[in-house]
Amino acid sequence: MCLLALACAASPQTGLAQTGSAQNPGPPAGQPTTATPAPATTSSQDAASQDDDNGFVFKKEIEEVILHATVVDDQNHLITGLPRNNFAVYEDGKLQEVTSFRQERVPVALGILIDNSGSMLPKRAKVNDAALRLVDASQQQDRVFVVNFGEDAFLDQDYTQDVSKLRAALQRVETRGSTALYDALIGAVDHLHKTSPLQKQVLLLVTDGRDNASQATFQDVLHKLQSKNGPVLYTIALEQNERPDDRNRQSLRTLSEGTGGTAFFPSSLDEVQSIASAIARDIRSQYVIGYRSSNPHTPGVYHSIRVQAFDGSTPLRVATRAGYYSGNNGSSESH
Repeated sequence: MCLLALACAASPQTGLAQTGSAQNPGPPAGQPTTATPAPATTSSQDAASQDDDNGFVFKKEIEEVILHATVVDDQNHLITGLPRNNFAVYEDGKLQEVTSFRQERVPVALGILIDNSGSMLPKRAKVNDAALRLVDASQQQDRVFVVNFGEDAFLDQDYTQDVSKLRAALQRVETRGSTALYDALIGAVDHLHKTSPLQKQVLLLVTDGRDNASQATFQDVLHKLQSKNGPVLYTIALEQNERPDDRNRQSLRTLSEGTGGTAFFPSSLDEVQSIASAIARDIRSQYVIGYRSSNPHTPGVYHSIRVQAFDGSTPLRVATRAGYYSGNNGSSESH
C-alpha cells in the first residue's frame, strides 16, 4: 500500500494523497509499504534495556488484546459504570482472563472520511456541520484528521484540534470522479497505524454511493480493519435512490460492525447531525477491556471474539470487535 503517496498507478496499491494543508508528511511520496491484518494487541517480544547498575536486563511485555466495548440494554439505553466482574470475554469460544479494565474518557485519534463524488455536492453543508459536531464533542487531547475521497483520497488535514483548520479541510470540495471507498479506508487505517499518537482510534465514513473504483477489494479492507490497532468504524450512508441497495448496505454493515462500530442509513439528510451526536456519545461511553489470549497465534489465522455483559442476572448487548487476524500488526508490511 502507498501511504500519503501522490501516485500509486499501475499496481494494485492504494494511499492518501497529501495536500498542502496537511501536517506530518510521513514517508516520501511513492515509498512502498505493504499491508496485512492482525489483532489489537500490545507487543509480546522480549526487550533488552540498559540498567545503570547491572548492565542489560531483559523485560517481557505482556501480549494483550485490547477491546473497546459499548454496552446497551434491550431498549438501546447506554449502560455505564459496570464493574469488571460483570463481563466475560471469549476468544474462539474459550473464556479468557481479563487483565485490564477501565471506563474513562481516553483520548481518541479520529479520522473523518467524506465522499467527494459529484452527487455529494448538495449534501456537503449538512454533512460538514455534522462532522464538526463530532469534533465539538471531542476533548482537548483528541486528534482529528480529514480525508476527502473520490477516485483518489486526499489527506486535506492531518492530526489537529484546530476547528478552523478542520472546517477549511471539510470545505475543500472538488466533486468529480468515481468512488474509491475501499482504497480510502485502507489508506486511512494505514495512516492511523503508522502515525497515530493515541491507542484509541475511530474512523467516521460518510458516503452516498457504493465503491466503484478501488484497486483494493472488500476482503482487503475487511482484513485491514480487523488488524492490530484496527480502528472502530462508524458509517453514515446517504443513499441516493428510494430503493435501498441491499448488497451495499450489507457490505457497510459488515465493515462497521466487525470493528464494534455501526452503519447508519438515514432516511433524510436532516438526521445526520443527530447521528453524529449519537456516535460522539458512543465513543465517550466505551469500556476498555484487555485480555491475554490463551490461543496459539499462528500468522494469518482469524480469532473470533465474543463479550458478554450482565446487570445482575440481566444480559446486556455488547458492541465490540468481532475478531482479529493474528501474527502481524496491520501495517502495510505484507499483503
